[in-house]
Amino acid sequence: MPSVLFSHVRAAVVTGRRRRLFETLALVAATACTGGGEPAQESEAQLLERARGIHERVITLDTHDDINPANFTAEQNYTMDLETQVNLPKMEAGGLDVSWMIVYVGQGELTDEGFDDAYAQAIEKFDAIHRLAEEIAPDRIEMALTSDDVRRIVASGKKVAMIGVENGYPVGTDVSRVAEFAERGARYMSLAHNGHSQLSDSNTGERDGKWLHGGLSELGREVVREMNRHGIMIDLSHPSKEATLEMMELSVAPVIASHSAARSLGEHSRNMDDEQLLALGENGGVIQTVAFASYLRPDKNAAHGEASQRIIEEVAAEMGFELPSGGRRAMFRAMQAMSPDEQEAFMAEYQHVQAAAAERIRAEVDPVTPPVSVSDLVDHIDYLVDLIGLEHVGISSDFDGGGGVEGWNDASETFNVTLELVRRGYTEEEIGMLWSGNLLRVLDEVQNVAARIQSGEMAVGG
Repeated sequence: MPSVLFSHVRAAVVTGRRRRLFETLALVAATACTGGGEPAQESEAQLLERARGIHERVITLDTHDDINPANFTAEQNYTMDLETQVNLPKMEAGGLDVSWMIVYVGQGELTDEGFDDAYAQAIEKFDAIHRLAEEIAPDRIEMALTSDDVRRIVASGKKVAMIGVENGYPVGTDVSRVAEFAERGARYMSLAHNGHSQLSDSNTGERDGKWLHGGLSELGREVVREMNRHGIMIDLSHPSKEATLEMMELSVAPVIASHSAARSLGEHSRNMDDEQLLALGENGGVIQTVAFASYLRPDKNAAHGEASQRIIEEVAAEMGFELPSGGRRAMFRAMQAMSPDEQEAFMAEYQHVQAAAAERIRAEVDPVTPPVSVSDLVDHIDYLVDLIGLEHVGISSDFDGGGGVEGWNDASETFNVTLELVRRGYTEEEIGMLWSGNLLRVLDEVQNVAARIQSGEMAVGG
């Protein structure tokens, strides 16, 4: 290697900026290929072809896709190209191999009645996911419980369904439900959502400085031990910072953040700061970088949202659809007072308005106030890779739960993430690790720890 190029490579390593390093290495390779003359330039068509090949060969895995059981019936289901961001036609069009479908229950009262209702909601969603894979479309999608299952199913040409539990609220005070959820297919679970649960404080405590446990409750600590025992990955997304640090200290297996981003780039309590991220790296876990616009670039997203909302309100008035005055926050507050059926009807109509307004937003808003995009998502990936290492970083969308950015607004656009990673200089091996290899490695380690605990070879945390 010529000495001048060696000095550039060394400078890139010292500064820790992987993009500069990859650009330099690409220059070295290109120069070598042309006998030391002018570097061979890859055309846009060649880059696209290379990216498509990589996308087809790696296993693409999204760790967070919310579901509605109403879309898992014989009459209406994921074999159809519904308006959902994830369904089988969109997964097939975009080359998304694995969807972690989420058993989510919103936080309610910490009472026996609340726990019982939450448990019933959770079981309804477990059953819906199994119904899709086992009754509705077993020829197109199959449930996976292990990394070997994932690789086998993908090799067969089918899509993969996996299950994550968002919010430990449905556990109630019955720790045996951890084992039950594992038996039903759950392979990760968070201990809280938006609001403090009986197990853990939520990140939402930052809004008013009010906390219930100061981290985990004693019951939450017991649930962490049971999750280690039964091979369920501990999910750090949504609990408070104190709770996440405590979980990492207590767990004898690596943990994950199923859909979070870097707080240094996006100031939001749902993101992880550098202290948490460094602890996650030490733990051996992985953060699944989330394509949620208001987490990635809060200011940019707010500016685009405000400008877009003005267009939406104008279109809604033209269509005779009454929106609550006061913008998006007022709309969300109004929705909280609605019944589930009313919310569903409202959102269906609101989505029609959004679709009607989309062309005007693209023409009038996007050029002046651009939306958060795939590039912003990969900026977070770059930052996380630099800070804690590529082996601790993955990708998620939070589709149908608020996620989606320009360029990756539904599963049919999944290739665009791979394309941006290729543009940034990531290799095929690294892209495979980001899309699925790192997450599946943690799943393997968690299940190996569970087997050792169950055999008596290893003790659970203190």
